[in-house]
Amino acid sequence: MDSSGMKLTRRQATRKDEKIALNIENIHRRYQQGNDVLEVLNGVNLKIMPGEMVGLVGQSGSGKSTLLHLAGLLERPSAGVIFVHGVNCGTLSDSERTALRTADIGFIYQFHHLLPEFTALENVMIPQLIAGLNKTEAIKRSKSLLAMVGLSDRLNHRPARLSGGEQQRVAIVRSIANVPRLVLADEPTGNLDPKTSFSVFEQLREIIQSSKIAMLVATHNIDLAKKMDRTVSMEKGKIIEL
Repeated sequence: MDSSGMKLTRRQATRKDEKIALNIENIHRRYQQGNDVLEVLNGVNLKIMPGEMVGLVGQSGSGKSTLLHLAGLLERPSAGVIFVHGVNCGTLSDSERTALRTADIGFIYQFHHLLPEFTALENVMIPQLIAGLNKTEAIKRSKSLLAMVGLSDRLNHRPARLSGGEQQRVAIVRSIANVPRLVLADEPTGNLDPKTSFSVFEQLREIIQSSKIAMLVATHNIDLAKKMDRTVSMEKGKIIEL
């Protein structure tokens, strides 16, 4: 049994350096378009350490979202290897990839995707209940997380009664509710005004650093990218260190 509680066979538990939260090695992603082959990623290499926030910038269509999907085990690369805390994800079955994604990977999107019929507290509880945590513990943890981002007085509010910044803060703590080792974010503050954007980002950074969670953030916001520990750029299907 590995640290996430996911059972792996000896063949499937091929490991590398477990101290690296995300290790992407020579990743390619090709798509067939009729008789043509579109190569979106062409030999991408990237390493992210626990507690490190890495910004990912690049023009629209450069492959940022594709890289996030691959890192989040939502699709498989055409070639190359992805390790999440040393686990070779290419050797895992679909069900094992789902288990690893549920236990160790959190997602934040530009649009919060909160469930409108549930309260802020319930939205944060749901992924924990799905992961098998009992209701009492899920309530306790959710209240603690929402308090961290100043939403203790909004626990029982549905998304429609929350501001845009408040909704995104709920989405952020929901993404870390299961204490993932890795968080992947696609324009996490893209629909917020600049003041709210930086406020939400600072709260996110505090959580990431204190919890030693690794984070990869795709963004067009250069000012936001400058606040990361480091920034890389997607250019012609490759990663360029900035």
